[in-house]
Amino acid sequence: MNATASDGGNTLRAMAMMLLATVAFTAMHAMIRHTAQGLHPFEVAFFRNLFGLVFLAPILFRYGVAPLRTRKLKVHALRGILNLVSMLCFFYAVTIAPFADVTALTFTAPIFASALAILFLGERVGPVRWAAIVIGFLGAIVILRPGFGEIGLGPMLTIAAALLWALAMLVIKTLTRTESSLTITAYMMIVLAPMSFLAALPFWTWPEPQQYLELFVLAALGTCGHLCLNQALKEGDTSLVSPVDYIRLVWAALIGYLAFGEVPDAMTWIGGAMICGGAVFVAWHEGRRKSGTREAA
Repeated sequence: MNATASDGGNTLRAMAMMLLATVAFTAMHAMIRHTAQGLHPFEVAFFRNLFGLVFLAPILFRYGVAPLRTRKLKVHALRGILNLVSMLCFFYAVTIAPFADVTALTFTAPIFASALAILFLGERVGPVRWAAIVIGFLGAIVILRPGFGEIGLGPMLTIAAALLWALAMLVIKTLTRTESSLTITAYMMIVLAPMSFLAALPFWTWPEPQQYLELFVLAALGTCGHLCLNQALKEGDTSLVSPVDYIRLVWAALIGYLAFGEVPDAMTWIGGAMICGGAVFVAWHEGRRKSGTREAA
């Protein structure tokens, strides 16, 4: 098999893994909404992190203390705090806002990340990339429709979650210069589990046996989604793989209709398309820039 055919096979596998990730993440979000009907969303977030740490434990036992060696404890803690507040905002939002709207607004995260990278990391961009960022933000405005009615708490929490996650991505980007992916993941779970317990404590009620099973399945879906996502990004270029993630909007619309009786309106589809288009272009532009840099080198 020649190199071109091999690269094509890797790309197809990467896109398939990303597709599986979209299914897992959307199913997890639906499970959050379902389980939060009997438990507070903050408690659901805690069990998501607790069971996620349980799933990670065998890997940590395999490698011993090596993944925990770091000189960036403060940076890991900052990433954990940003990640936690983003998670709490999202878990609460998905229980009170239309399912498809929440999914569409989460796609603003890469748009926020691109804009923040310009501000804080000094990345230089041209007018075309700025246009893509503006289109993405305009898409969020189309969904929120300010001035045509009161903006609900759910959409605002989703935007806050996306912004905080974008900040967390910038911190992760700095950590990847010196830390392994296992170290970053391990400290994420180590920080999130106890902190999310403190957030859940004021609303605590002991889950029923069935709810424990639901929480376990929810955490398993999230872990599988992250594994598929990481493998997809490992095997394929981000610019080719990332657009597949936006199929989540289709899954969210289907689950929202079948499970919760919600029908997305035209503005959700139009705004979602604008956000996705802007984010896809940013990913494509970034991939093209990196490719040009490698060729020049």
